[in-house]
Amino acid sequence: MYKRLTILSIIFLALFSTLYMRTYVIMNTEEYKQAVRNQGKYTLNVGGVNGNIYDCNFKLLNNNTYEYLAAINPTSDAIKEVLPYVKDRNDFYNKLKYEAPFVCAVDKDSFECEDITVFKVPVRTAENQLAQHIIGYTQNGVGVTGIELSFDKFLRSIESKNKVIYNIDGTGSVLNGKEKMVEYAKEIRAGIVTTIDADIQEICENAAKDMAKGSVVVMDVKTGEIRAMLSKPDYSVNHLEKALASEDSPLINRPLYAYNVGSIFKLVIAAEALNGGLSKNFMYECTGSIDVNGQIFNCHKRNGHGHQDMENAIINSCNTYFINLVQYIDTERLWNMSNILGFGRETVLANNIVASSGNLPSVSDLSIPAEKSNFSFGQGKLLSTPVQITTLTCAIANGGDLPKAKLIRGTTMDGKTVDNEAEIVYTKAFSTEVAIAIQDYMIAAINENEDSNAKPDNIFAAGKTSTAQTGRYDENGKDICHAWITGFFPVANPEYAVTVLVEDGGFGNDEAAPIFKKIADGIYK
Repeated sequence: MYKRLTILSIIFLALFSTLYMRTYVIMNTEEYKQAVRNQGKYTLNVGGVNGNIYDCNFKLLNNNTYEYLAAINPTSDAIKEVLPYVKDRNDFYNKLKYEAPFVCAVDKDSFECEDITVFKVPVRTAENQLAQHIIGYTQNGVGVTGIELSFDKFLRSIESKNKVIYNIDGTGSVLNGKEKMVEYAKEIRAGIVTTIDADIQEICENAAKDMAKGSVVVMDVKTGEIRAMLSKPDYSVNHLEKALASEDSPLINRPLYAYNVGSIFKLVIAAEALNGGLSKNFMYECTGSIDVNGQIFNCHKRNGHGHQDMENAIINSCNTYFINLVQYIDTERLWNMSNILGFGRETVLANNIVASSGNLPSVSDLSIPAEKSNFSFGQGKLLSTPVQITTLTCAIANGGDLPKAKLIRGTTMDGKTVDNEAEIVYTKAFSTEVAIAIQDYMIAAINENEDSNAKPDNIFAAGKTSTAQTGRYDENGKDICHAWITGFFPVANPEYAVTVLVEDGGFGNDEAAPIFKKIADGIYK
């Protein structure tokens, strides 16, 4: 009897040991561990929001449009009710095959089925985004361009998400009869505050809606704060591959790129002439051409403008007048004036948002008579950005004080106040007397020129156009030119400086000036 009990005990112990080892092996398999992890709760994230980007008045520039996202427990009732309102059915069917809760975009804000939970979620980068090239876009939750890239770490550190928490079994299936828990994202107020004025930005985008390629920059004359900045053409964040393949390079932020300038630069020549002691009554007779050391330069008016003083030469944009005038200006002084005004120097607006330095010919270059002659009417090696040209106009309108261009005011945590706001920085470019004289020339260029297309209806404005040769020609052998205008308004107490560039647009008065007029009239509607 005792021997039989001993044998049974040994057999029982062996079976128990085998069962224990089998259980141990199963519990340490990845399948078992995953089942344990899955058992209990499952959290489904349903969109959310990161830090905001504001205009100067704390108006949202992003996160200001919405979409509806539905969290779906794929029961037959849920599928039947939601399917007619699903925005992307291919995505819906792909997610449905996993038989687990998932998220899809819908065009309805509520459903009767308890297995469908709808959230109103801000769209980070919307189609037809205002200030598109400034704001930039994200991919996979990371900033790629614009402010989204420049302040990626800060913006992504601010986060709030919508969540649905389900009770599930060991296979990951939602347990029927168990209530889900819904958490709504908290309102985000922290973010980046820009100098952009959303209303002015919209006015500019409407004014330039028919522009094929080019840019517009609007600055506060006194502070250098950029109130609007746009680049054309636009692009779609949902079809970036198309933008990358386009010959028009829509992803380029054109206000930051350097171009041939043309006659706008005559304002700099006039300023240095007056600064160096030459009279505004300096006279020259334009016959249509001028000989400089044996090289002939033609005026755009081949039969000449006749006798011109400085004001008339600005109004008529007489090339030969300025070619003659520049011969009386010290080359090194002229280079220094141009450099002080920002030509040849980068304009840093934010990390990764930098306007090109362009190209300012060296003093050695300008010692060559032909190069200095080209420089006098903004051609030759000179290249500049729309941002640089707008700060030049600010200096003229601001009594000779050149403000540093500014795009970012600072950060905010409450959506009401700005932290870490940088001070306004000025450089004295030329005297108030010189500035007033150049202002008068720009006032005359619009208001005493019967052919001007830049004269607004609602405000008194000043400006100067350019038709800048690029050295390129179309299939008919005709010059391809950039159309420019820069100006300020109102003239009595200047508030805004505006530069319009129509890339490859032709004549400044034909293509850029009407956009300038629309912007001025829009702001002072």
